Amino acid sequence: MSTMVPVGVVTVSDRAFRGIYQDQGGPGIEAALARILATPWRPARRLVPDERPAIEAALAELADVEGCPLVVTTGGTGPAPRDVTPEATAAVCDRMLPGFAELMRAVSLRAVPTAILSRQVAGTRGSCLIVNLPGKPSAIAECLDAVFPAIPYCIDLIGGPRLETDPAACVAFRPKGA
Repeated sequence: MSTMVPVGVVTVSDRAFRGIYQDQGGPGIEAALARILATPWRPARRLVPDERPAIEAALAELADVEGCPLVVTTGGTGPAPRDVTPEATAAVCDRMLPGFAELMRAVSLRAVPTAILSRQVAGTRGSCLIVNLPGKPSAIAECLDAVFPAIPYCIDLIGGPRLETDPAACVAFRPKGA
């Protein structure tokens, strides 16, 4: 029996944190991952307010304590003063991977002109890849579909577990022999 790989799912939202409305971003991430991943996995969920210390603590805990090879966030990536997810992510990462954000914005720009306002980032912390996504469930799926072909190989390169995808949903790219 294989071990379930923990995958961090972080929703950053003051209103969802306070219970004013139900989180739709976290479930949107989980639905997309359930469709994409063939490797047995389980969500390690966090719901935090738009506060840098809370976001940084959640990301560090998921990477360092929970051992998540992948942490995906939703929310807090716009230009509003309380949108600090990119700053929190950069603060906890060892290396930034700007190609993820470039591709996600390019894909989102096909759907909405306001995609240029998105400030999502991606980076690594040890053997964990952290990727910021938009908050809208349809945009979450669209962005994950765009970048996921590179995620398993990235996790291989940083020393994480081998993640396999369902080829009907996503074909992961790995160089021959990897």
